[in-house]
Amino acid sequence: QLQLVESGGGLVQPGGSLRLSCTASGVTFDHYAIGWFRQVPGKERAGVSCMCTSNGDTRYIDSVKGRFTISRDNAKTTVYLEMNSLKPEDAGVYYCAAEVGVISGCLLRESQYDYWGQGTQVTVSS
Repeated sequence: QLQLVESGGGLVQPGGSLRLSCTASGVTFDHYAIGWFRQVPGKERAGVSCMCTSNGDTRYIDSVKGRFTISRDNAKTTVYLEMNSLKPEDAGVYYCAAEVGVISGCLLRESQYDYWGQGTQVTVSS
């Protein structure tokens, strides 16, 4: 069973930055789709960004393009979500999700992913 762990959330002022990390103990993210999803109270969880670790394909929702960057480390043990110029509407619980055996592409759709982390809270407030 793949256990994903997110870290890096916290409280930041508008305009600030955070970097979220997603790891799985003892796992290298070869041929995975890794997605970052966000949930706010009263709303469904929604995709923010994803990456195919096989070929580097990435995808972002329009509201974060140019501000967020998804990346992986060279060892493929961690996937990051770098979040810059944060806005109050970026706040929520951010979840990392994984699908195994992906050769190309990724989707910002919950149903694609088989494994989920517990989430990390991001608060954007002055």
